[in-house]
Order: sequence, then C-alpha cells, then structure tokens
Amino acid sequence: MNDSSNSPAPATSTTTRRRVLRGLAVTTAATAALCIPAAASATPATPGARRPKAGATSATYTLTLVHRSRTGAPTSSFRTQLTALSGPDAGTSLLAPEAASGTVTVQVPAGRYLLDSTISTKETDDTEHRGIDWLVQPRLDVDRDATIVLDARTTHPVDIRPPVADAEFETCGAFIEVTYEGTTGFANLVSYTPDTRLAHLGPATESGAVRTWVDAYWNRTVGTCILGYTFRTDRALDGLVRHPAPGDLTTLVVRAAPGEPGAGAATLDVSPSSGPSPSIARALTPPDSLTYLVTPERGPFDLVYASSAEPEKTPNIYYALGVGLTAGTTKVVTFDTPVFGPALDSSPGARSAAQRTGNALDVTVPLLADGDGHRPSAPLFTAATTTLYRDGALVGTRRGTPGQGSFTLPSGRATYLLTATATRPRGSVTAAWTFTSAKTTTATELPLSAVRFSPELGIDGTAPARTASTVGVTVLGAAERSGVRSLVVSVSTDQGASWTAVPVTGGRIAFTTPGDGGAVSLRAELTDTFGNTVTQTHIDAYGTRAAAKAS
Repeated sequence: MNDSSNSPAPATSTTTRRRVLRGLAVTTAATAALCIPAAASATPATPGARRPKAGATSATYTLTLVHRSRTGAPTSSFRTQLTALSGPDAGTSLLAPEAASGTVTVQVPAGRYLLDSTISTKETDDTEHRGIDWLVQPRLDVDRDATIVLDARTTHPVDIRPPVADAEFETCGAFIEVTYEGTTGFANLVSYTPDTRLAHLGPATESGAVRTWVDAYWNRTVGTCILGYTFRTDRALDGLVRHPAPGDLTTLVVRAAPGEPGAGAATLDVSPSSGPSPSIARALTPPDSLTYLVTPERGPFDLVYASSAEPEKTPNIYYALGVGLTAGTTKVVTFDTPVFGPALDSSPGARSAAQRTGNALDVTVPLLADGDGHRPSAPLFTAATTTLYRDGALVGTRRGTPGQGSFTLPSGRATYLLTATATRPRGSVTAAWTFTSAKTTTATELPLSAVRFSPELGIDGTAPARTASTVGVTVLGAAERSGVRSLVVSVSTDQGASWTAVPVTGGRIAFTTPGDGGAVSLRAELTDTFGNTVTQTHIDAYGTRAAAKAS
C-alpha cells in the first residue's frame, strides 16, 4: 500500500485509525496489493527483480524511470511499482529500487503493465509538511526499451471538502483497478495530507477497464464527513475537485445505548459497502451518538459497532451492512437499545434460523437482536436454554448461546414445541414456536415467525413515564410470507403478573407507560395461515424515566 507516512495526522486527533482496504489484501511498502483471478498466482514485488513464470520465455526490455519533484529537480522520495497485466509475468508486480539520483532502470518482459508512482515533496527545509503526488499510467505497453519521466509537476489537486466550517482533514484514499485480458491489477494511495495531487500518464486504455475510488475523510467533534466518489472510465484521474452542497449529502446519525454496566468506550466504523476505502474507527462512550455527513452517490455503507465491555471480556459486535442513503435526508441507526428479541431474516438467500435435514434439526435463532434488529456477536445474558418437545414429550434441552441448539429426531410426522429463553441482567426474552415436521430429504426451513416491537425510546433505552405511547409491531419470518391468521398483543406493567390485551391498528399499539422507574413488558401471540404459532414474551422489555416538564 502506498501510505504517505511522511504526513502523519495531527497528534490532537482522537480518532482511532484502522488502515483497512475492504475486501483487498493490504501490503507493506515492499509488497504489492493485487486483485488477481483465481487462475493466477500473486507474487510479492521485489525491488528491480524479474520473476518469470516457469517455462515462460519472452523478450526483455529496459525501462528507465526518471523521477522529478514539484520543483522539477531529481528526487529520491518515490515509490514506483509495475504490475504486469499480460505476458509471462501477468498477475505479478515489481517494485522499482531506490535511487538517490531519482533515476532507476528495471528489466521487464514484453507485455501490458499498470504503472503507479508516489512522489513525496517537502515544501521547505524548515517544515514537516509534505505534498503527495500520485502518477498512474493504466496502460503501459512494453515492446522496446523506453524512458518514462514521472514528473510531479504534471499532477492536479485533489480538493474534496465538506460544506461545514468545523471539519478538519483526516485522510484521503485513492484506489485504482485496471483489467486487461482477464488479469486485474490494483494500486492505491492512502494520504494523511490535504496536499494530495493526481495525474494520468500515457494513452487511454480500453473503455470501462479502469475503476477508481476516491474517499476523503474529514474529522469533526461530533462525527465524521465521508466524501466518496467512484468512476469507471479508460483513464486514471487528473486530480479531483468536489465541493458538495449540504443538500448533496446524507446526515447519518448513529446512536449507541448504554452497554454492559461498568464498561468503557465503544467503537464505530463507518465505510462504503463496495470497493476499497480507508477505514477509520471512532471512539464513543455510550450513551452517545455520532453524526456523519456522507455522499450517498458512493453507494450503501457498512456500520460496525463494537459495544463497550468490561475488561478481559469480549466486546459485543453489531453489523449493519448495506445501509442505503438518500441525499438531503437524515438516517438514524441505533445500536444496543431495547426491545431485545428474536430477529428473522426473510431476504432471499438468507440463512434459515431453524432447519431440518433428514432427522437432524438445527436452531440458530438470534434471540437477543437489539431494537433495530442488529444481531449481536456476544449477546449479554445470564442464562439461556433451548428446549424441544415432540408430541408433548421432551426431546432435549440445550444450554449456552441463546436460541441455539441441535437435536436428533424420529422420522415420523409430529407436532413440535420449540422454546428458547434468555435471561438478561434486567428482564428476559422467551419465544415458543409450534409446527409440524417429518424427516426431509434436503435441508428444509422450519416455519418460524417473530414479532418485533419498536417503541420510541431515548438514547438511554427508556420511555417517558405516565405518557401516552405508541409502539410499532412488525411480523417477520414464515408469517410475513404466508400471512397472519391472528395476532394478539398484550402489555404488562408488573413484570408479567397480569396482562392487558391492546389492539394492533395500522401496525402499532397504544397504551400509557407506567410511572418513573417502572418497566413495560410485552407479549405477542401469533398464528400464521398454516396454523404454525409463536408466543413471544419480553419481561421488562424497557424502562421508564421521569417525563420532561413543560416549560
């Protein structure tokens, strides 16, 4: 990876950096990062050395590489790499050797190459500021000896800035991918100086053969600006100027509810779902929130939230992948907040929460997904059981991870009751499903359903006390696909000692919350059109707080 380490981030930055190229190998300054077809093998770059493939023969030519700084003087502050896209070395790379004179020679076999060179220029002898110039030639056809001048004076600025005055530049990543005759070469620059410049060298390549991603990260006290752009053309970029207006951006608000008592800071990583990008994790201490200004034209974004945990404990990680964004709107994503409960993924190709293969039944229900449906990697619980009954007789009980268990069954058709329970530091979640099943010839999904409750809660996971409240009710799983025959929702304010049924109208229920310091419990009893049922009980689903006084 071309990493402009000569331009460190300010020491006052509170951002935690993770230099991650999503979906790609990251290499040190002496090796290459390539996206290579499965049929090819990647060989690390070796300064000045040729690595022909076994049995390959080809004419070899000398390339003279001349490096010039922004003043036009020879410079030794360069890193130049050649990636072979055809010929006997296709799928490998070569790193040009260092040279005090700024001029080096390398020998390569005939073929098509991707050439990229990073030149670092110190502005004056008494400053630490360095400009970074990245010159890229996506099409270098080698069929004779040649001299290539890599001149920083030919570059143009990368000027990508957000429409807010309090933002400070953090980092910029530029990535290029070139495909030719089935081989793909990759080159990249990660810069920590706003004085970054780019240049295209040489002729254009084939239409659409060059893909480029450029992402600029700007730091704010309350969050981060992520301004990203993608291109598919026949050339590398000659600089890039983008000054988006507020209406061009999405405001992405990420809220984090309190995690485990006594835990410390959590981390949040927001980055584009597709293509490579620098990855910058921000620290926050729940309950807290961060606000991101994002260019939605970069595509969907992935959010990875690692909740705080006590020392020596594994943090709980939530993933929100492929979050779609729209310009001029605000998107709110909340992690680790009630109501915790089962979440079933009904999207095409999603993994079944419970399936039977022959006489083996496997259950992997995410029983403690958070209020937004994010599935935890290490859910917080004190006890958990998963129990299966066949025609009223106990098959077995599994303890450990909530909602998980494997059972061996008799072949004949029978009625089953599957119950999963998890006790949390406050409250509990229980789901009980009934269905019929017999031996199968292939992996067959079992008809489980789930009900999600969506109250409007503060960032601390509580609702105002003694207040008229509405709670969203959503059906997932088998009943979402087949239809609902009946659904009864009940509310309790005494930890389930007594229940009051409330009507579901327009996908919502309405009731008055209990007094300050109380708790709301919820229960759903659902039957789908085929007669499969689920009874879901959330004891102390969420608490209440003193309502704000009117001014």
